[in-house]
Amino acid sequence: MDRRKFVAAAGTLGLASMVYGTESLALPISKKRIGIVGLDSSHAIAFTKELNANTANDSYKGYQVVAAYPMGSPSIPLNAERIPRFTEDIKKLGVEIVTSLEKLLKNVDFVLLETNDGNKHLAQAEIILKAKKPLFIDKPIANSYEEAAKIFELADRYKTPVFSTSSLRYLSGLEEIDKKTVLGADVYSPAYTEPSHKDLYWYGIHGVEILFTLLGPNCISVQTQHTADVDIYTGQWEGGKVGTLRGIRKGADGFGGTVFTQDKIVQLGAFQGYNPLLKQIISFFETGLVPVKKEDTLAICKFIDAAYQSKIDGGVKTRLNN
Repeated sequence: MDRRKFVAAAGTLGLASMVYGTESLALPISKKRIGIVGLDSSHAIAFTKELNANTANDSYKGYQVVAAYPMGSPSIPLNAERIPRFTEDIKKLGVEIVTSLEKLLKNVDFVLLETNDGNKHLAQAEIILKAKKPLFIDKPIANSYEEAAKIFELADRYKTPVFSTSSLRYLSGLEEIDKKTVLGADVYSPAYTEPSHKDLYWYGIHGVEILFTLLGPNCISVQTQHTADVDIYTGQWEGGKVGTLRGIRKGADGFGGTVFTQDKIVQLGAFQGYNPLLKQIISFFETGLVPVKKEDTLAICKFIDAAYQSKIDGGVKTRLNN
């Protein structure tokens, strides 16, 4: 799979009536304006194209992207090329470009945080959550467990819902598997790295998301076998379950894997686009109910931190911090 192809409310909202993560968000039908922060991810363009072209689609319920704040991380070489190009692309889709995050928040009801630099997410999320705008944070939620945990603390403090996930949580075939029967899994994913991020936060998080969707949050330890072209991550879960991730950096790549259950062996299907994730995001905006629990996201961050430490320590088995 070609990596570039893949990569290629109001101010008050009445949120006082909502208990974070438990009750629905009462929202006037007219307040369905989405703002995007960060035009250094191709997801910003893909999501906007899908939503704005299908406002009559019952799954999207009239929500559309109306404004974007382009600034992401131009210090990352890939992004320096993308930001001006994606800015022009999104303007052609009828989206207003604004010059600050504060201006964006005055004109939208919900936010998609699409900056692909997890190091910026905590500072950006604090401003957004304080403004009480329900927030979806695209992968990675942060570049460490500690900063991810702080984001959820802010959501609780400001009583504003937030969730984060990779679109690969909704890989074809995953939903049909009874997770209670899963004994283990071997999955694969591209795992390109970026010096500013711990390895799996940059791209391999997609594969980690698949593993945790299958095996749950209760991973005990991880061991990393590293070479220039591939990483093999072996995780042990409670109950003796084992999951492996092959992180690919050379040769043919893609997303998929094999799942071992009590009754059968299942081959996962291919990535089929962003529609399943967008439906979850819009449902979240409608109800305030998070489709991915913070405990699941934080468990993924613990895994990535421990996997990175295992690599640094020469591949030793590393326990996840409790």
